[in-house]
Amino acid sequence: MASPIVNAMSVDVEDYFQVSAFENRISRSDWYQHESRVRANVERILDLFDQHRVKATFFTLGCLAEQYPEMVLDIVNQGHELASHGWDHRRVTSLTPDEFRQDIARSKSLLEDISATAVKGYRAPSYSIGESNLWALDVLADEGYQYSSSIVPIKHDHYGMPGASRFSHRVAGGRLLEIPITTTSLMNRNINCGGGGWFRLFPYAFSKWALSKVNTQEEQPCIFYFHPWEIDPAQPVIDNVSARTRFRHYLNLNRMYGRLDSLLNDFEWGRMDEVFLGASVLEPTTDPLLAPKTEVIY
Repeated sequence: MASPIVNAMSVDVEDYFQVSAFENRISRSDWYQHESRVRANVERILDLFDQHRVKATFFTLGCLAEQYPEMVLDIVNQGHELASHGWDHRRVTSLTPDEFRQDIARSKSLLEDISATAVKGYRAPSYSIGESNLWALDVLADEGYQYSSSIVPIKHDHYGMPGASRFSHRVAGGRLLEIPITTTSLMNRNINCGGGGWFRLFPYAFSKWALSKVNTQEEQPCIFYFHPWEIDPAQPVIDNVSARTRFRHYLNLNRMYGRLDSLLNDFEWGRMDEVFLGASVLEPTTDPLLAPKTEVIY
């Protein structure tokens, strides 16, 4: 019997008040007026991963690494991969090429200085790389990143590139590996099954089925992500946000930890770099803009 496929587990390290959905409600200058809960939540995640003997990738904001260097050292000392989530969670769509270069260089340099390890990976805040700013992939390669996990091949009001490949593929003239968040194709539609709010929205049985389908029928590893605040139902509630934002952010927070526990039991997991870099993963050779397009659901 063939060994099960090892999937990539990842954590986007940001605090509850730093999410893009709150950016019109909470300015960056006011961040430090809010109770920080990220370090305690990361410790809970590290304990959970340790219980399941899982190693993962932590895409970490530079501003949080600067504030909590001991958190970064805990991540690295326990055998996890440290990767960049940018400096202070600015969407790439809001940055010029020069501003983006400064952002990713600054975060990479600090993370490497604290951890004494090479930072190979990057994930754009709110998956904000798409058809309008594919130049960002070249900038990432220029700055020494080996892979990006910044594109989701769906349509969404905040992100998404519906025509992108669903699986890992070379970009930036072959210098960078783009590793999209996992979707499943159902009735000619791409449905997000790679984590975050989608994992909290759908019943766990659906997520398990969808991820299993990608592993067994398509023989591809999955990429799963979540945020530390998603395991924290006791976090302070942000007032005066839209009903849609409130629904998306707070839905089923009380169920997330238990679902993660089941997910770690039901699949094999590893770090992004170990699953994809140098691995014999099938990579479509087409540019993501030229990949076959499908109808999408969100």
